[in-house]
Amino acid sequence: MFMLKEFKQFLLRGNVVDLAVGVVVGASFGTIINALVKDLITPLIAAIAKVPDFSALSFTINGSNFTYGNFINALISFLLVSGTIFFFIIKPMNLLVSKSKKEAPLDPTTKKCKECLSEISIAAKRCSFCAETVV
Repeated sequence: MFMLKEFKQFLLRGNVVDLAVGVVVGASFGTIINALVKDLITPLIAAIAKVPDFSALSFTINGSNFTYGNFINALISFLLVSGTIFFFIIKPMNLLVSKSKKEAPLDPTTKKCKECLSEISIAAKRCSFCAETVV
């Protein structure tokens, strides 16, 4: 009975639940990105390059068939997926985060003398330029 209680506590800890949600959302997000690349970007490139599939490309040496076209397809797919993620997800998110961050103003280290308007240390009690008492 005690082991079941511990197991329940383990499962209901925040990081386990967050990880499970992250995996599920990541998998469905991956499906969306793959569909975008497969159904929109790859046909666009195929329309321009007039070669939609490289899998038929191969050569034979001593009876061994090397299908380097599959590697080219995988490489193009990787570049398209990573480029899509970068330009449609990472860049907009970075822009959004940078706009939402408000940098706190730095604490001032100097102040202006009211008499001569020169910059003096914030801790100064007297202006080093005009000898005026500064409050």
